[in-house]
Amino acid sequence: MMQARMPHVFKLASGAYRGLEALETAVAAVLPAATLELVRVRASQINGCAVCLDMHAERLHGAGESPERIWAVAGWRDAPWYDPAERAALRLTEAMTRLADTSDGIPDDVWAEASAHYDENALAHLVMAIASVNAWNRINAATRQVAGSFRGAAVPATPCFPETATNVV
Repeated sequence: MMQARMPHVFKLASGAYRGLEALETAVAAVLPAATLELVRVRASQINGCAVCLDMHAERLHGAGESPERIWAVAGWRDAPWYDPAERAALRLTEAMTRLADTSDGIPDDVWAEASAHYDENALAHLVMAIASVNAWNRINAATRQVAGSFRGAAVPATPCFPETATNVV
């Protein structure tokens, strides 16, 4: 079973943790909750952060989002379940998370699309939200935080979507 390298990183760096939590509170006051969680799932998929994938998929499910919207985030371009603003946010998320993939950082067309759907205040908060999830992903990856640990158990007792699970061992 996977074990965290530093299970108490957030207690040890409590001041920094409170700073990231304050950032989360600020962006949540401006942006739609579903958009935030979708962005967090997409960045976490790219970064391979199982802790954040588990947490944010669970939050989406708990908020009543359909399994299709949760499962299809990685394929959002081909999936019909996202509105144009969410698509713009997911595209910006990918560009900000994969900065090294292009020579110009965030391409102008990606920025223009996001600007078309979010006013300046909301766009500023979206940029901060994407930066924040990338920070959480990197902290969790470096310290090898274990998926499910936010619920108090390394392996959840029940699957996130028990109504669709079959042969759960």
